Amino acid sequence: MFNHRYLFIQIISVILVAGSAFGEAGQTLNSVVKDIKGKPVADAVVYATPVSGQVNVTDPAPQATIDQIDKEFVNYVTPVKIGTAVLFPNSDNIRHHVYSFSTAKTFEIPLYPQGAGPSVPIIFDKPGAVVLGCNIHDWMKAYVYVVATPYFAVTDKHGTIRIENLPSGEYNVQVWHPRMKKADKSSKQQVRIAAGATVTKEFTLKLKKVWRPLRASKLGGGVYR
Repeated sequence: MFNHRYLFIQIISVILVAGSAFGEAGQTLNSVVKDIKGKPVADAVVYATPVSGQVNVTDPAPQATIDQIDKEFVNYVTPVKIGTAVLFPNSDNIRHHVYSFSTAKTFEIPLYPQGAGPSVPIIFDKPGAVVLGCNIHDWMKAYVYVVATPYFAVTDKHGTIRIENLPSGEYNVQVWHPRMKKADKSSKQQVRIAAGATVTKEFTLKLKKVWRPLRASKLGGGVYR
């Protein structure tokens, strides 16, 4: 005889398990990053590190791409998790020479033409900021920011980010920006994210002025922009 009571219990168990899993991974962190004048800050990396130090290590090896388009790196700021393999294709019809002398990652990709690039990606295996440059075009500059957590995002032109599917718990939420002053204590907050919650945090950064080589005009003639 078919046991309807057993079937009912099994269905309820599946629903509870599914609901529990959804609640555990359904938390969201929203952030707004502004400067001291209240203006939105784009290209700021916001990352949440569990206070417990426990992160998901079962994810497959992450990958990222930083292209070169119209003599600029795309994107200007790329956050990655430790161990990420990054490819550097060249979409321009000229040669580029990518390099970095940063402590977190030192490497060099000699001159290579459009549609080409190293067959083996660059592995970013240490935390910190990596400054990218092109040995041919001095104005080309970009950043890779390597973090020890899978929970990160980079702000848009409105200075906002959204990080979804965080496990509930305590987090150290930090912000990094290429122009941020190192002693800026406002760049770190401790946050508790309860099950099923959406938390919003605002950060105000003190930004410094950074000199950057001017870009040569497409028209030539010694004009810069």
